[in-house]
Amino acid sequence: MENFPIINLEKLNGAERSNTMEMIKDACENWGFFELVNHGIPHEVMDTVEKMTKGHYKKCIEQRFKELVASKGLEAVQAEVTDLDWESTFFLRHLPVSNISEVSDLDDEYREVMRDFAKRLEKLDEELLDLLCENLGLEKGYLKKAFYGSKGPNFGTKVSNYPPCPKPDLIKGLRAHTDAGGIILLFQDDKVSGLQLLKDGQWVDVPPMRHSIVVNLGDQLEVITNGKYKSVMHRVIAQIDGTRMSLASFYNPGNDAVIYPVPTLVEKEAEESKQVYPKFVFDDYMKLYVGLKFQPKEPRFEAMKAMESDVKVDPISSA
Repeated sequence: MENFPIINLEKLNGAERSNTMEMIKDACENWGFFELVNHGIPHEVMDTVEKMTKGHYKKCIEQRFKELVASKGLEAVQAEVTDLDWESTFFLRHLPVSNISEVSDLDDEYREVMRDFAKRLEKLDEELLDLLCENLGLEKGYLKKAFYGSKGPNFGTKVSNYPPCPKPDLIKGLRAHTDAGGIILLFQDDKVSGLQLLKDGQWVDVPPMRHSIVVNLGDQLEVITNGKYKSVMHRVIAQIDGTRMSLASFYNPGNDAVIYPVPTLVEKEAEESKQVYPKFVFDDYMKLYVGLKFQPKEPRFEAMKAMESDVKVDPISSA
């Protein structure tokens, strides 16, 4: 199998721009994942985020997780556990309205560090969306507007820790799923691995790399590109040793954003007699996804297609 795609964003500024754009295009079409280096977020910022996130887990969460495991008897399970994940998480919302000041147990310095990190990730998300627009032959800003709705995008960070697991063969760190939203940026532990994606019927490791950002595409980009780009099943394998840190930041459409395939892409696909993806309001999709997250995405798309006669679409313009 070919190597996992690693993209050096600095090469967009020189003679290798065309080749780098082609690598991004191939990753979006054939992997649904890629890993960024030289992405513009300073290493010292990432080091501080990592240090404070791991310190917060040790101080405020680790003991609670151990008590939860003991209360559920998870260390003694003898059969595969299919209804929960071996992870400890909390969620920080950045847009449209931040909740960082309201999340308990965070000290003020950590709150400020995460606010700054979120702004840098938001900027990178929007840069990436415009690179995708360029590769798709769309006007700059098209995807950002597609996500905007009436109040702007939903953007937030799932802060996760995956502690050592005594039965990794019976309990997943996180069960296999595709992401419901738009574009996801992951800052993951560079020492403890576990993230895998499904490609060509095989589970492939996403390599931990220091100071990299992993990008993956959600269901909404598959719909907007009418299947040209893919959201891909992925999972986290629990490990016997080491606690894996994961900060996954989701740049998603606004709740009332109407999601539908780009008309010009539908025309191209129609020439090849391919299906047309549904149109729907993002919040309606999320209500369906909550109960079906760990199931294949195709029935979700079919369910939205059955509802789409009621959805009104306003043309998107980048002007």
